[in-house]
Amino acid sequence: MAMPHAQPLDIISVRPLGAALGQVQSTSLLKTERLQLLHLVLRAHQDQPEHHVDEECTIQCLEGDVEVVMPGGTRRLGAGELVVLPPQQRHWLRARSDSAVLVTLLLHGGDAGHGGGAGARSLQGDAGKGTGR
Repeated sequence: MAMPHAQPLDIISVRPLGAALGQVQSTSLLKTERLQLLHLVLRAHQDQPEHHVDEECTIQCLEGDVEVVMPGGTRRLGAGELVVLPPQQRHWLRARSDSAVLVTLLLHGGDAGHGGGAGARSLQGDAGKGTGR
């Protein structure tokens, strides 16, 4: 059963999960007409497929070690670090260790990329898959 989204003014925990990280799945924490918060859990050496979103987005590493790989270079994030991506920036995520990231998306009518962005996939459908990049 899917967990319900938090509502505005709800307190949402994004504390590090530590040893429990291996048992947690990626989830959408909050979704409004204009904003979505995603808690992505990536296993060591797992890649999230290349994609983009229409507007700026933030990727914040909550725990672990994650690379944000882009055609023009890579940004490596450790716990407590974030990067802001410009609109239309093609990227993928590569976990160097078991990791959790918080992604903040700006939405247009409830949609991050007028169809989810090129290469978009469901959170559940990508769990446990690496692309081998």
